[in-house]
Amino acid sequence: MIAKAGKAEENKKKKREALLHTAFDLFTSQGFSKTTVANIAEKAGVAKGTFYLYFKDKYDLRDKLIRHEANEILQRSFTALQATGLRTFEEKMLFMTGNIISQLTENKLVLKFISRNLSWGMLKHDVSDLTPFDGEDLDVEQIYIQELRKSNVRYRNPEIMLYMIVDFVGSTAYSSIIESDPLPIDEMRPYILDAVQAIMKSQEVTPQDSQ
Repeated sequence: MIAKAGKAEENKKKKREALLHTAFDLFTSQGFSKTTVANIAEKAGVAKGTFYLYFKDKYDLRDKLIRHEANEILQRSFTALQATGLRTFEEKMLFMTGNIISQLTENKLVLKFISRNLSWGMLKHDVSDLTPFDGEDLDVEQIYIQELRKSNVRYRNPEIMLYMIVDFVGSTAYSSIIESDPLPIDEMRPYILDAVQAIMKSQEVTPQDSQ
């Protein structure tokens, strides 16, 4: 019985993965609006009814994919950060911002898919069910909190600060990487990093604030 149950779970996982991989291919090749649930199910090799065992609709599937792809980028950035030896929270945030920009520049397909729908509100949602590919998703919010606790600098509203950074970097990087507007990304990068630093400085709690 245990072996049968294990096999059934494995089959369910494979079907879900097939739907997710297929949806990403279709969303990025022919566009979200032109892709239907029937298209996804047919290309994934499953019955249309099977789709609804895993997702409410194609919007639900898209949101899960966006969060997963964004999380993958953040996880690679955090892994790279761990090898740097950087100490201050500001240095770490600036490094991760630069690393994320580099990743998005190298993978414009993913950038086009996630950027217009990416926000901190979406990233902070529970990611426990967002493991359609190999490996586990990073708990972005928990990592952020842990790094904040290590910092000697305190911030007035860390969640608002991160919201502003994520939304600013996502929209600005998209315009610069895809459209070279207002500048190509190589020229725009220093401005983005300066702006992120300014956002962080504006949120620092000063001795006067503590009085």
